[in-house]
Amino acid sequence: MRDQRLPSSPGFWRSPLRGPWLTSVLGVVLLAGITLLFVTGLLSYAAYNPDVSSVNDMTPGKGLLGFYLFAWPTSPYWLYRLTQGVHVTLGITLIPVVLAKLWSVVPKLFALPPARSLSHALERISLLLLVGGVLFEFTTGALNIQLDYIFPGSFYPLHFYGAWVFFAAFALHVALRLPAALRNLRHLRSGREREGEELVSPQPDPPTVSRRGALWTVGGASLLLFGTTVGQSLGGAWRRTALLAPHGGADPGSGPGGFQVNKTASYAGIDPRETGDEAWRLVVTGRTGTVRLSRADLLRMPLYSVALPIACVEGWSTDDQWWRGVRLRDLAALVGHESDPPDVLVESLQRRGAFRHAALRDNQVGDARSLLALYANGEPLTPDHGHPARVIVPGAPGVMNTKWVARMTFGDL
Repeated sequence: MRDQRLPSSPGFWRSPLRGPWLTSVLGVVLLAGITLLFVTGLLSYAAYNPDVSSVNDMTPGKGLLGFYLFAWPTSPYWLYRLTQGVHVTLGITLIPVVLAKLWSVVPKLFALPPARSLSHALERISLLLLVGGVLFEFTTGALNIQLDYIFPGSFYPLHFYGAWVFFAAFALHVALRLPAALRNLRHLRSGREREGEELVSPQPDPPTVSRRGALWTVGGASLLLFGTTVGQSLGGAWRRTALLAPHGGADPGSGPGGFQVNKTASYAGIDPRETGDEAWRLVVTGRTGTVRLSRADLLRMPLYSVALPIACVEGWSTDDQWWRGVRLRDLAALVGHESDPPDVLVESLQRRGAFRHAALRDNQVGDARSLLALYANGEPLTPDHGHPARVIVPGAPGVMNTKWVARMTFGDL
């Protein structure tokens, strides 16, 4: 007999709730949820148009892992807002399910012998990678959403490579365990436990809640997280319900500039002396050379208005704001790209932080709704929203809508 005080002994784990049925139900929920998380994560990666320029992709050495299927479209303009909102909200909502699933299978992590067969060895390896991967991905994701940048490096490559390790282990684990999970679910009504008897305690404690009660508890916790998070993606009155989100609650301030902002001018190191009308100039370079434009020069060009939101990688978004400014394709025409707007590299006055510059694809430059905005909601841009000029592009992640623009270089990047 093994010492019942050791985690490797079945008698150490006394909960009467553990068993293949509970584990299988949680596993099926995660099978659907994590697959959707992975797909929306790939879409988020694609939204940065990583093949345009190295400045858009912060995952060097990605190799085949960074496969890129299509240029991110500008229509529908709410596409990134939807996909990233789903990614972030779903990730938060699944946290109780992930924790419950890990609790339900924890005896397997300590089971001896380590491997009884080749398939069992593969299952144990996949389980270890799965547990480590899921904890890493959900932890870094939740910290990023809360704007707690405490990682030992950039969030982007850490989360990117972690996702591939985790999903590879997840796919292997599903392939090995899905048949058994489906068999267990078929016996839901009969109550018979077929596969996974090692999860059932030989000496269970008296039950204090049923397995269905445990599922209701996990589901209630997920619904609570969903209800206190999703409002940051929906905007409007729903934002006030996002109690657990940094960009939840009421909009900051009031007036035309009173909408959500991630990084302020102070954080970005913007010197007000550089953004005044006398000092600031926009440098535009292209096929025929370089032009320098003051704000007054830009105001003499044809101005257009468009209603677009800002959607951020952290899952929050603003309502549609009214932007007014010069079309990017008109700026391209000033430097020799009249009929074929090319890619553009946009550089900011920002001195620190990621995405001080960003590259936009030709389809984004050519869209009539893509502006170098000078106004928001009828008033000149505030310093925190990018005064004297910022980019606004339909469907692009928030960080690609560069603020405090200083230089634009049109051409093949």
